[in-house]
Amino acid sequence: MSIQSHLVELERRHQALEREIHGEQIQPSASDLKLKELKRKKLHLKQEIEKLKGRTISAALH
Repeated sequence: MSIQSHLVELERRHQALEREIHGEQIQPSASDLKLKELKRKKLHLKQEIEKLKGRTISAALH
């Protein structure tokens, strides 16, 4: 899998988590624990995306 296709997949998963978080937040019985876990996963994906983007930019400069 190329870095670019991996980035696309990570961004797709990040957006899916964003939608899931939003859906959970509008529920009257939203679970704080579930929201915390979803947000942790989303942050982890964001960090991975930024790391890969950094590699892509670095590779383009060299």
